Amino acid sequence: MILAIDTATRWLGLALHDGTAVKAELGWHCLNNHTVELAPAIADLQQRVGIELTELDAIAVAIGPGSYTGLRIGLAVAKGLSMGNQIPLIGVSTMDIIAAGISSEVGELVTVVEAGRTRVSTAVYHWQNKEGWQMGEPSRIDSWDELLARLEGPLTFAGEVSPDAMQKIRTSGKLFQVATAVNSVRRAGHLAEIGWQRFRSGQIDDAAMLVPAYQQAPAGA
Repeated sequence: MILAIDTATRWLGLALHDGTAVKAELGWHCLNNHTVELAPAIADLQQRVGIELTELDAIAVAIGPGSYTGLRIGLAVAKGLSMGNQIPLIGVSTMDIIAAGISSEVGELVTVVEAGRTRVSTAVYHWQNKEGWQMGEPSRIDSWDELLARLEGPLTFAGEVSPDAMQKIRTSGKLFQVATAVNSVRRAGHLAEIGWQRFRSGQIDDAAMLVPAYQQAPAGA
């Protein structure tokens, strides 16, 4: 059984996956209450499935990009559970979690995560038949105006696309589209599946050394 923890942004997600099926999954919009809400939600998920932390085979955690506070809290909890119970830990890119929920039929894909101050972190993905979605270049931070000016279609945006950004996309005059709201949700079930695959292939991270993938220094740092 693997526990997935995603607190990269205001969207929080948890899932338990036994290697064959998702046994439980939670996802909700958290108004910066990550510290208060995360631990009780994990306990609730355990109770619903009837599993103790010591029974986990691995833990998968979203490592970014995302908000400084959200990533720090989620990774701290994941590392504490991992090191305290000797459970393997796997860090997964937030962008990979979004891409995992999108069909290959959309063409080129741009994943989007809120970066604060009206800016977004984005990454461009290309579909490869054997490997699935593969990131074409490292993720970067842009304003929506900068992003839409430098990209060319056809492509699909998925992830945290605000209503204002959606309007900009629709009026850009380019061959852009936005994935449906349901498909854009960053599901912890996808994080769990990615984590399980990596766990089975021996791609384990050093819990003591794993750090968030920040794209810029937090304000005041």
